[in-house]
Amino acid sequence: MNYLFLDNGFEEIEAITTIDLLRRANIAVTTVSITGKPMVLGAHNIAVEVDGLFENVDFDDAEMLILPGGQTHLDKHNGLCELLLHHNDADKAIAAICAAPSVLGKLGILQGKQATCYPGFESFLGESYIGGLVVESKNIITAKGPGLSSDFAFCIIEKIMGSDVADQVYDTAQY
Repeated sequence: MNYLFLDNGFEEIEAITTIDLLRRANIAVTTVSITGKPMVLGAHNIAVEVDGLFENVDFDDAEMLILPGGQTHLDKHNGLCELLLHHNDADKAIAAICAAPSVLGKLGILQGKQATCYPGFESFLGESYIGGLVVESKNIITAKGPGLSSDFAFCIIEKIMGSDVADQVYDTAQY
């Protein structure tokens, strides 16, 4: 199972695009609220009902953890931070876009890896920051910002299902 974490102030395009494209690729993704409430309000006042609350989800089957950016406090949720550290220690996949790679940087997860993030958050990535649009380094995928939500999602699809599935979803998602 793959888990996408939401906090109030999340960037809607980053979360919804990723969820949509992963599900088009038949990748199981569960949305998880870290607010303690089933309805989470995005940065642009779009409310999203999640699949589960952090405190009620068993993450033993977690393959990939996904963090959309926005004006959130993902780094303040102790349970999520512990989960990210444990997941990284097991060399399992983590993906973060926009401001969310800063959470990984603050936790030391990016040490020895390369990453990108939204302009203004580079200092949280330290020596790991290399810029770029979407960066895959070891078990980590990062992307620069909202305009790259599709590219971010396709990179995740390719990592989980391979390039053939990513290409197929890409072709069917074009107008």
